[in-house]
Amino acid sequence: MNPQVVSLVLGRLGVAVITLVIVSFIVFAATEMLPGDIAQILLGQAATPEAVAGLREAMHLNDPAILRFLRWLGGLLQGDLGKSYANNMPVADLIGGRLANTLKLAAVTSMFAVPVALFLGITTAMYRGSLYDRAVNTLVVGVISVPEFMIATLAVLVFAVWLHWLPALSFTGDTTTLMGLLKAYAMPVITLSFVISAQMIRMTRAAVVETLKMPYAEMTLLKGASKPRIVLRHALPNAIGPIVNAVALSLSYLLGGVIIVETVFNYPGIAKLMVDAVSTRDLPLIQTCAMIFCLGYLILITIADVIAIVSNPRLRK
Repeated sequence: MNPQVVSLVLGRLGVAVITLVIVSFIVFAATEMLPGDIAQILLGQAATPEAVAGLREAMHLNDPAILRFLRWLGGLLQGDLGKSYANNMPVADLIGGRLANTLKLAAVTSMFAVPVALFLGITTAMYRGSLYDRAVNTLVVGVISVPEFMIATLAVLVFAVWLHWLPALSFTGDTTTLMGLLKAYAMPVITLSFVISAQMIRMTRAAVVETLKMPYAEMTLLKGASKPRIVLRHALPNAIGPIVNAVALSLSYLLGGVIIVETVFNYPGIAKLMVDAVSTRDLPLIQTCAMIFCLGYLILITIADVIAIVSNPRLRK
């Protein structure tokens, strides 16, 4: 492999590690600024000042913030996520099943949304300026303009209230059958698919259109090649990097949208667990959930950057 490619890939991985350390500090600082005394919240309003002071000492809340941050970061590096304040259970036990549920939801959404978005993005670029292109772009702009909670609310209104096809909340019915499982996932998947597909379609279309403007693509068109052949044989191989970036950025929006979707549909995932932890000021649980979302985002972006570097024909040569 070209030494320049190896150097760029290693540099990108190094940037990702440094970014993760900086993000961990920001997450810790943000949770520390949450209002309220953790010890007072856990013991209740009837607790005596002595009991509150004793609990703060036992939980090391009186230690300097930098010391607590280093202790927490060291635990993360060793795989120790700490104990939940509210449940007195290891955080790893609390998030285990919830993380699996969120990953299942993300996987099902990606399997449905990514092929559809890539197809629409590539075909609108292939027939840009046509009625089909204008119709899809109008729909995409409309979806982008609507926030996630509004899409979720409209989905409930249409499919649950008006049509009575789907339950308003996930996992409220029988999920032992295939049909019951499909109904449980349908509303969250529909909402998240709208959220991530719109951006992916626009970015994919822009990447393919830019590639079609290159001299070699125009020369192929002048030689009489059909548009599908130009796109599939010539444009797409050179647009892999931008398209992968479009997919990664769109899937990263999935991490933010899943918080709203899991809350609206009462889906038992890690985002819903994080929202519940904020109400109880369960700092170790909040910090771990936030770091999981940040790690997922960094992994997606780093993979996209590495693929873009490796697939760059100029660097390969």
